[in-house]
Amino acid sequence: MSETDDACRADVWLWRARFFKTRSLASRFVEEGRIRLTRGGVEGRVDKPSRALKSGDLLVFGLGGRVIAVRVLASGERRGSASESRELYEAVG
Repeated sequence: MSETDDACRADVWLWRARFFKTRSLASRFVEEGRIRLTRGGVEGRVDKPSRALKSGDLLVFGLGGRVIAVRVLASGERRGSASESRELYEAVG
C-alpha cells in the first residue's frame, strides 16, 4: 500500500502538513469544528481529531486571518521539512 492510498487522522495530517506547530493545537482546532471537508461531492465538518482524511479530500479552514483551501495528496509518514510537508497537499482556488 502506498502512502497516497491510506488514511490519516485529521490532527496528525494537519501537524505533518505544518499548518500547526503541535498535534494538540491541531486537535483543538478540529474539535472546534473549524474545518470543512468535501469528499465525493459531499460537504461536512471535521469535528473529531480522529476523523480520517484521505487522498483527494478538499479541506477549507480559516487560519491566521486567511482562508486556506487545500486538496489532500498524501498522508505522509512523519513530520518532515517544510518542502516535504508541501508534498502532502496542493492549494485549491
